[in-house]
Amino acid sequence: MYLSQEKSIMPSRLLACLIAFAIFLLFSSSLSLIQFVPNSFIPMSVLHLILVNNTSISPTPTAKPNLVALPTPNAKAPTSLIDKSTTKRCDKDRALLRVYMYDLPPEFHFGLLGWKGVKANQTWPSLPGAKRLPSYPGGLNLQHSVEYWLTLDLLASNDGNVARPCSAYRVKNSSDADVIFVPFFSSLSYNRGSKQRRHGRQNDMVLQGKLVEFLQGRLEWKVSGGRDHLVVAHHPNSMLFARKKLGTSMFVLSDFGRYDTKIANIDKDVIAPYKHMVRTIPPAASASFDQRPTLVYFQGAIYRKDGGVIRRELYYLLKDESDVHFAFGSVGRNGVSNAGKGMASSKFCLNIAGDTPSSNRLFDAIASHCVPVIISDEIELPFEDVLDYSEFCVFVPAADAVKKGFLLNLLRGIKEEEWTKMWGKLKEKSLHYEYQYPSQSNDAVDMIWKTVARKKMPTRLKDHRRNRYSRSRLKDE
Repeated sequence: MYLSQEKSIMPSRLLACLIAFAIFLLFSSSLSLIQFVPNSFIPMSVLHLILVNNTSISPTPTAKPNLVALPTPNAKAPTSLIDKSTTKRCDKDRALLRVYMYDLPPEFHFGLLGWKGVKANQTWPSLPGAKRLPSYPGGLNLQHSVEYWLTLDLLASNDGNVARPCSAYRVKNSSDADVIFVPFFSSLSYNRGSKQRRHGRQNDMVLQGKLVEFLQGRLEWKVSGGRDHLVVAHHPNSMLFARKKLGTSMFVLSDFGRYDTKIANIDKDVIAPYKHMVRTIPPAASASFDQRPTLVYFQGAIYRKDGGVIRRELYYLLKDESDVHFAFGSVGRNGVSNAGKGMASSKFCLNIAGDTPSSNRLFDAIASHCVPVIISDEIELPFEDVLDYSEFCVFVPAADAVKKGFLLNLLRGIKEEEWTKMWGKLKEKSLHYEYQYPSQSNDAVDMIWKTVARKKMPTRLKDHRRNRYSRSRLKDE
């Protein structure tokens, strides 16, 4: 009797063991897929069944990833809208944007920094294992150093040992590229070469002439008419000679203040942030509402031409207010350090139009978590197609700002609760304006590449622009 019972039990035990072993194999293989094939698709229902009994992994995320909310034009998000996190594995098949970069001679890029290759005819500095990168000049030069950071990032994209986002990857063949990058340090060329002369001409003008000749002689330019070329001209006065000849290309600019709309416009071009000059305030060290005794802060040039005339009018309206700091200032005599301290102890920081619609002051304010007050009717803002600036900035039309009492009444009407919400958003979004090497997911370099990739996609730019003056309109009513 006991023998027959034992015989009947053994097959059941064997079957149970086989089922348990099969589940273990399924679980192990699924984890391997997740770890080693980042872009593979495993239905969430299957993952839930696999992981539901694993107490170390929850089927429902407990925290949202720090991603930019991108618009999805179709019901199923295209691959190009999926965020690529910081990774060491990147290739042309995984990259959001495949970029071909011309091997221009060093005189157009790192040669302007005084760099010389150790090998004959060396075009680029060797990044793998480099203890020190070619440094960009300091002072005000840094604010327009966009070209430097983008070039470094492309060079690093081919180095499997550098952890960076897979938003842009440098391909070796232009036929594989989505966009063609022109590595000309045009802002530095203007800052340094516009006063130096070569054969009776400015060095900057000579380089621009050489660049135009090079590009117009390339098959890639002739085939596309330059429309797939990316040219960085962040300083408002850079590429003065070449911009008309290269106007079909996609420019990376600080604003459109000195451009004809036929040459540069928001439909085809990219607005990039300035590199801020003040020290970045860590979120945990950022002063709260009660710890910022100054209501309004502005330090800079007051007498400006064109749209900047408003600075002088505001100076005379605000200079005698006890809770307002409105003063002349410069980068000399610890000016940047003092400005950083002043902004970090102020609730609101004015960003007023100067000779051009934009200035570095906006990005200094963001780095200091001082709520920006933007008084510049023609300003274009970086990444506004995915960022709603009304969440962390106050926009005031220039015509209203110069009305006696309007500006201070508006800002004093923003109480601690509302200000704290904007302050929280500033701390959350400030990474988008940081230039660094290697780049990080959703920092300034990464956001620029993503903006380039979105140029042919539907965006929410118009919606976000409509929100700019929501606070000042309410005040006016």
